[in-house]
Amino acid sequence: MPRACAAPRPWRPFRPSSKSARPTSRSSSDRRVIASVPHPRVLTAAKVVLSPLLLLQAVRVRATALQLPEAEGPRRGRVRAPAGRARSDAPLRLLVVGDSSAAGVGVAHQREALVGHLARTLADELGRPVHWQLVARTGDTTGEALAHLREHQARGDLDPADLLVTALGVNDVVQQVPVARSLQQLQALHTLASEAAGVRYWLHSGLPPMHQFPLLPKPLRWVLGSQAELLNRHLQASLGDQRDRALRRLPPALRVDADRGLMAADGFHPGPQGYAVWGRALGQFAASRWRRQQRAH
Repeated sequence: MPRACAAPRPWRPFRPSSKSARPTSRSSSDRRVIASVPHPRVLTAAKVVLSPLLLLQAVRVRATALQLPEAEGPRRGRVRAPAGRARSDAPLRLLVVGDSSAAGVGVAHQREALVGHLARTLADELGRPVHWQLVARTGDTTGEALAHLREHQARGDLDPADLLVTALGVNDVVQQVPVARSLQQLQALHTLASEAAGVRYWLHSGLPPMHQFPLLPKPLRWVLGSQAELLNRHLQASLGDQRDRALRRLPPALRVDADRGLMAADGFHPGPQGYAVWGRALGQFAASRWRRQQRAH
């Protein structure tokens, strides 16, 4: 049975302050990418004008895209702290919920995927074992991931967890889910994880730079990339960097300088190097925020 925990906090827009957040530095390339995102009304108008071409490109991409499987390996695991660095025997319990990127599409085994790198980095940074569970499925939108998590809960297959990491949103963009609905469903997912598993800290990974995905032709690449960045901005406004939750954008190597060397053969998912960069960056950030939360208690 999960241990008792405080009721999850309601969803509120994040308001940065000098104590709660500091501005992050961005490269000039990153600033150009963000500055290029059009106003939502302009983007909507462009989608209407370009709709015949966008539909044709989307159909072609679906028909010709290389279909890669999810990474093999168990959906639960345990990682020990590195020898000589162990500071505690108490495990950190990690729950990862997401779509195909969380499921490890693009690599052969979960050891090479997001959860493998994330769990090892947490164990190394915190000096304690990590017990992890992965609930991820290719193609899931945020709403479908919420339903997937509810299925696990209903059949008693949801382990207690301290830390929740979510990797969702790309399929919301692809399937044109309204931003408000995505945000509401993401909050519902966090509430479920808090109440059913005892989650105490939540880290959501920002959407990848879809405007750089080799698989996508222009202007479809521009449209989806702009929508992904708009969703990232709404997530930043809602989550920010708070005591019990945060948005963590992808590291610059994936967010600004993404290239085929970091991508899988399908041109849509991370490859081994991409997962390594992503998992380590998320793990280091999550470890720092977990320590901060523990000091506050």
